[in-house]
Amino acid sequence: MNTPQPRPASLWQRLRTWLGRASSAQPRPIAEALWQATLATLPFLAALPPDEQTGLRRLCGHFLARKEFHGAHGLQVTDAMALAVAAQACLPLLHLGPGADAPGDPRALAWYDDFVGIVLHPGLALARRDFTDDDGIVHQWQEELAGEAMPGGPVMLSWPDVASAGESAAQGYNVVIHEFIHKMDLRDGAADACPPLPPGFLGQQGARAARQAWLAVLTPAWEDFCEQVIRAERFGQAEPWLDAYGAQSLDEFLAVACEAYFVNRAAFGQHFPTLLTLFDAFFRPAR
Repeated sequence: MNTPQPRPASLWQRLRTWLGRASSAQPRPIAEALWQATLATLPFLAALPPDEQTGLRRLCGHFLARKEFHGAHGLQVTDAMALAVAAQACLPLLHLGPGADAPGDPRALAWYDDFVGIVLHPGLALARRDFTDDDGIVHQWQEELAGEAMPGGPVMLSWPDVASAGESAAQGYNVVIHEFIHKMDLRDGAADACPPLPPGFLGQQGARAARQAWLAVLTPAWEDFCEQVIRAERFGQAEPWLDAYGAQSLDEFLAVACEAYFVNRAAFGQHFPTLLTLFDAFFRPAR
């Protein structure tokens, strides 16, 4: 990635500027029947308190006005499909926004203002990968993906994975939230498992101290998770509750953990109590 990184002390200050910037796009009205149908297919959204559902619906209207959906390989994107993506993508932003007094401050959508396009595929997408080893030999292969968040570019999603989000919530799996957490992580130009943190986060003075406090909780949880994955794969012990893909890297663990946090809070809290507290501090800040 060649994106230059801003100075750490300015990250949240810049984000607050983006958050306070008004958008010229007018929110799209969401028909009541369409909204209720969306909630019916996504029980983790239907379980939200009424004020949070209202705020999420408001966010979705603004999100849909700002983003462009495209169907790959002839897939026709309907209003219901677009709203299903929007509702899940906006869930992490529900309590963000500068000084938000109620859930669903549209200014929080500035977390996603580095891209416009969302591409839905009729199945898993094939991405071409290449790697040059120490001997200079280039290895090329194709990787099947359910989703991908491109730095400064669009988000790609497998529609079958999006459509089954209601059923997969029991396992803490959600491809939409996963990829949009990557987008939040990339706000500072680096996939480093730490989104820009607000001033005074966890009582810390300065961006560097806040980042260290964040990673001091996240990193040990990831290391323990990796150990569980290894013991399951090599010694036949019980598999961890979270998707083993989270063992790939710390930034993937963040995305895997966050998707579970949002779609199955109860189970996530049982398995990762320290991360529950950490994520609450960031995604549900006290006002």
